[in-house]
Amino acid sequence: MGCTHELPYQIGDKWTAHVLRGLQDGRRRFGELRAGMSWVTPKVLAETLRAMEREGTVSREAFEENPPRVEYELTAHGRKVLGLLDLCCDWARENLVET
Repeated sequence: MGCTHELPYQIGDKWTAHVLRGLQDGRRRFGELRAGMSWVTPKVLAETLRAMEREGTVSREAFEENPPRVEYELTAHGRKVLGLLDLCCDWARENLVET
């Protein structure tokens, strides 16, 4: 259920909706998220994830391993925002997408 490019407005910054979609099915490592969003630079993805963590939509867990491992996951608040994104996508399909 992609629909991040059809919105008449954006949720968060330019990449927030893409990160929401990337995490909708569960926890992901940075590299896994990045693989699904190759058009986003690593720096911008990291900045977006940090902003979403500050906003409380994403949680970050660092593991004491070698090499270091960090995983990201949507919080309950992030799942609510994902629900809003779904509603916006449904509205866009019904009102903006030509058939």
